[in-house]
Amino acid sequence: MSATPEDRLTALGLELPTPPRPVAAYIPAKRFGDLVQVSGQIPMRGGKLMTTGIVPSEVGLAEAVGCAKQCALNALAVLKAEIGELSRVKSVVRLGGFVAADPWFADHPEVINGASELMLEVFGEIGRHARAAVGVASLPLHAPVEIEFLFEVV
Repeated sequence: MSATPEDRLTALGLELPTPPRPVAAYIPAKRFGDLVQVSGQIPMRGGKLMTTGIVPSEVGLAEAVGCAKQCALNALAVLKAEIGELSRVKSVVRLGGFVAADPWFADHPEVINGASELMLEVFGEIGRHARAAVGVASLPLHAPVEIEFLFEVV
């Protein structure tokens, strides 16, 4: 029997956090047909942001990659709360990644790889997805990274 996404998370030494609460007037996830849109996740851990600031002048590249990975873990927690089991994921369709960055910074894709690579580790080939990695002037609560997710589920 093949390992479940939850088993793969455990093998990676990771566990899903409690799904973060929305910080404004929206819902964490919206299901429509066989798709689930997970609202933009910021790198909350234990109820607070891991760090704040602009990449890379205030938040280093490696730390920003870790923030993207935390965004992905938060999204998986929201998704699991919505659908019950991560084994119901048929495909990771898309990630939309935003990096609060200095105007000259151009490594947005490397930052968002923190989330993309986790999707591949957890879901294997069905974790391959379309993606955007965009630099912005600021993000909610001064987060360095925000990522939204679209999943196909059964």
